[in-house]
Amino acid sequence: MKKFTESVKASEVTRDWVVVDAEGKVFGRLMTEIATLLRGKHKPYYTPNVDCGDYVIVINASKAKISKMAKLDAKEYHRHTGYFGGVKTEKLGDLLENNPEKLFKLSARGMLPKTKLGKDMLRKLKVYAGSEHPHTAQVKA
Repeated sequence: MKKFTESVKASEVTRDWVVVDAEGKVFGRLMTEIATLLRGKHKPYYTPNVDCGDYVIVINASKAKISKMAKLDAKEYHRHTGYFGGVKTEKLGDLLENNPEKLFKLSARGMLPKTKLGKDMLRKLKVYAGSEHPHTAQVKA
């Protein structure tokens, strides 16, 4: 007798709101936890082809730590404008200081599937540089 694992349907998924405080935490390790929450791999009914993840709110994003300080100047993020010679480069240190929301989104995007499902998962990530966020109604006390 074969036993089959039941797949969950998208309508059966329950989503929670998780608040993650990034203050004093190592950036890379924090991002792997966030990617796991966004994918839903922490849930017992995880199904790879269904978005099972939770909503994640990251506060104090600008206060995250980088494990090696040499990475602040060495690691670069590239993008292209679409025009000739249009490669734009930003350093990790500059992104963490000026636009931590973009840094967290770029890092999460690299850890999620490169499909429509991954884009839907990334929409559930809300990042704020400070400790205030407008999602207080969704968070359970």
